[in-house]
Amino acid sequence: MNWVYLILAGIFEMIGVLLINRFNQTRSWKSLTLLITGFGLSFIFLSLAMQTLPMGTAYAVWTGIGASGGAILGMILYSEPRGLMRILCIGLVLSSAVGLKLAS
Repeated sequence: MNWVYLILAGIFEMIGVLLINRFNQTRSWKSLTLLITGFGLSFIFLSLAMQTLPMGTAYAVWTGIGASGGAILGMILYSEPRGLMRILCIGLVLSSAVGLKLAS
């Protein structure tokens, strides 16, 4: 269950990153509330995962999901650059997260 919590934490981290962009565009209370909720849920699920997972592994996987997911969503939703080097680097982040899971 701890890995499920960690994946949920990463998903809410990605949602939080998207909501930062939305808040910057709208500057509304609704956007701010959603932003705080997204990151709040991310931290709650991360803390649940860290009850049984090593801190270093949990944090690295959480940030990997958030960073790579945010970059992928930026490419899909906001037409950010999709260069080969960028995609290879995202792959490296994801493969590192998998490696940490296999090592723990």
